[in-house]
Amino acid sequence: MKHSGAISKITNSTITVSLEPNINCEGCKAKAACGASESSSKEIEIDNPNLIQKQAGQNFVLNEEVAVVLQEELGLKAVFWAYLFPFMLLVSVLVIASSFFSEGLAGLIALSVLIPYYITLYLLNAFFKKKFKVSILKMM
Repeated sequence: MKHSGAISKITNSTITVSLEPNINCEGCKAKAACGASESSSKEIEIDNPNLIQKQAGQNFVLNEEVAVVLQEELGLKAVFWAYLFPFMLLVSVLVIASSFFSEGLAGLIALSVLIPYYITLYLLNAFFKKKFKVSILKMM
């Protein structure tokens, strides 16, 4: 998946890119679940590659047009962990709990299972940042 954008902020450790609406999102299978296709502008934070780029004689600067690239299979994995797995978890807990408890209580139990799931996702943020490496390329 590739999105174009402009560099809006540079720090020692990260580069923030403001993504532009992507016309390529129309043909993407994950469009319905992806946040990049919804609004007019989104920001993404990327590990600062300037340290590596300086060795090659290149450097990123503010307001520079860049392309943000994520491998397609990683995008599908992100959709799985953010949307599909929690849905499957919710439904399975609901089905199991409804056989032991009333409908209302089963629904509350199913919803409450999502709280530790999303807390775990938050705590594993560093792991997912390593797994879902996003890279930026200079626009020619």
